[in-house]
Amino acid sequence: MVMTMHCEIASAEEEIFSGSVEQLVAAGSLGDLGIHPGHAPLLTALIPGPLRITKEHGEEEIYYVSGGFLEVQPGTVNVLADTAVRADDIDEANAAQAMKEAQEAIQNQGAEMEYAEAAAHLAQAAAQIRSLQQLRKKMGG
Repeated sequence: MVMTMHCEIASAEEEIFSGSVEQLVAAGSLGDLGIHPGHAPLLTALIPGPLRITKEHGEEEIYYVSGGFLEVQPGTVNVLADTAVRADDIDEANAAQAMKEAQEAIQNQGAEMEYAEAAAHLAQAAAQIRSLQQLRKKMGG
């Protein structure tokens, strides 16, 4: 019998996922972390990046989160994301364009966008593209 835990993924706007999962992998503030049933209690900040869950029967889903928090309690894991989107709902062309504009703003010191804002936009666009790459790898192409 496969061990599972209850998982809730929510953003400020809506609940994204609720159900049993075998594992969750997320980009924490100190690096990627994997959560399995029986994991010790934990509270950590999330950085922009992919969040991958493996559901009860082995089906994998990939989401993009823009940041937030991950909490592990006995038998449950909760993700409260600033923004969470299924990776297959991300518009790759928009993400690539946002990344290009942010890189240009960083190089152009006279740009209207401040450096910190441009760096944040660049990190988010790169994390969205990483989420899409993981989705493609999962789909075998």
